[in-house]
This record gives sequence, C-alpha cells and structure tokens, in this order.
Amino acid sequence: MDSKTEKLKKARSAKVAAERKAAADRASTPRTRKSPLSTGLKSGRKSTQPTELQEFLELEDSTPDHCGWVCGWDFEVAARAEGSKLIAGVDEVGRGPLFGPVVAAAVVLPKGADLAGLNDSKKLCEEDRERFDELVRGLAVAWAIAEVDVQTIDRINILQASRLAMKIAVESLARQGCEVDHLLIDGNQKIDAVCRQTTIVQGDARSLSIAAASVIAKVHRDRLLCDLDVRFPGYGLARNKGYSTPEHKAALLRLGITEMHRRSFQPVAELYEAEIESIDIEFQF
Repeated sequence: MDSKTEKLKKARSAKVAAERKAAADRASTPRTRKSPLSTGLKSGRKSTQPTELQEFLELEDSTPDHCGWVCGWDFEVAARAEGSKLIAGVDEVGRGPLFGPVVAAAVVLPKGADLAGLNDSKKLCEEDRERFDELVRGLAVAWAIAEVDVQTIDRINILQASRLAMKIAVESLARQGCEVDHLLIDGNQKIDAVCRQTTIVQGDARSLSIAAASVIAKVHRDRLLCDLDVRFPGYGLARNKGYSTPEHKAALLRLGITEMHRRSFQPVAELYEAEIESIDIEFQF
C-alpha cells in the first residue's frame, strides 16, 4: 500500500472515530426537558404540527400522576350497561427501550374479581407484580400475551408496533374461544378490531382489567429481558430491561449494537450508521 493510500485510510478512520465520539457525547448529554422523541426515536426534520406518533409518545408525560384516580370497575360497569358481556383490558409495555420487543397483553376478568391493591404495573414493586401476575393468570376468564419484534418496530415505528401487539393479543383470545365484545385500551389509540373499543388515558391506573393486562405484560417482558441478558451479556439487560440507562449506553459504545437493538431509536441509530460507514471504508481498501 503506497503512502498516499495509507494516509487516506487513516484520515477516513479518524473521521469515523470522531463521529462515534460525537454520538457518544450526545448520548451522555443530559436533557433539561423531555421532548416527544425523548424515548429514543430517531428524529428528523421538526414539524410545526404534532404527528400521531409524537402525540402517542408524549401522552404519558403530559398526564399528571396525581389526578386522584382509583383503579376500579367503573369502565367495566359502564361497558356492561351498554350491553357488553366479555370485556378485555388491553395494554402494552416496552414502548421506550432501546432493546427488545414491545409486548402487549389482553385480559378478560370475571365480574367482581377480588383484586384489591392491583394498579398500574409501574406503580407496583416487583414482588407485588409477581403476585398479581400469578393471581390474574389463575382467575382470568382468558388472557393472552403477544410480542412484536425489533425488526417490525424499526419497519413500521413503535406506535404501529404497539397497536399491532395489542391486536395480536386480542386475536389470541378469539383463538381460545373468547370472543370479546368490548375492549378497554390504555392510552388514546384504538386498534384494528371490529368490537367496541374505549380508549382510556392512563387506563392502567383507572381500570382493573387494563391494570391486569399491564401487570402480566410487564412480568412477561421483564423475564424475557433477564433471559436475554444471558444471551447478550454486558449490557445490564436484567437490570435496565433494555431502557436507555447510562450503563446501557456505555455498553453500546464498548460492545457495539446487537440484532436485538432498535435501529430506529437513538443513540443506536447513530452508532449503527457509524458502523456502516466504517464497513464501507474498509471495503474500499
């Protein structure tokens, strides 16, 4: 290799290294406020109008936790008053992580089930989540869990992947012979289903059916990430569950990205692009 080619190769390698360092600096810089894309989605040109996806991502942040809601049967009672008989609570977990699938659950509870203390899974300690997970699975009329993988998330975006996971979970109930006629869905997004649907902002803290779905979905995903921690050591997945923690971001810089990382999420997207450019440079030589 002549000296000119060697110098060119070193210059391009230095450029890739500088881009990787810039991506790392951006990943480690604290943000002073949350933005609609602070969960990690790769951003593009800003729009003056909020998109459906942006509204979906900022919904949870824009709703205060101190509204005085009680997790109970009010929505189920209202649905039955409209003539519904089989009512399913539907929720998803794993919307924001950099790693792993999004998971949804659908649960049909018997009328008046004793679930005192059940609430949004995020508000329960791990021990209580495990206890309610076992209780819900045991007493539910029917329940189902669905996963949508990373490749699909990157292809159709996290909003559509979340809706798809919920749709698959509801369809799984039907395959069990449980044809629900009313869905209580956490959030503000309906799904592709023919039955009645009620969307409820922070429904996992207001409806016991949705809270039950929230718990079994989260327990399922948490266990999955503990298993994946063995397969992909070094990222702290058993602890961070794939979320964008300092430990996880440092491991991305040290170990690189895996096939289970979401390439449409930052900082994974920038690191992936830097790796592709590095491969292109090496290929040229």
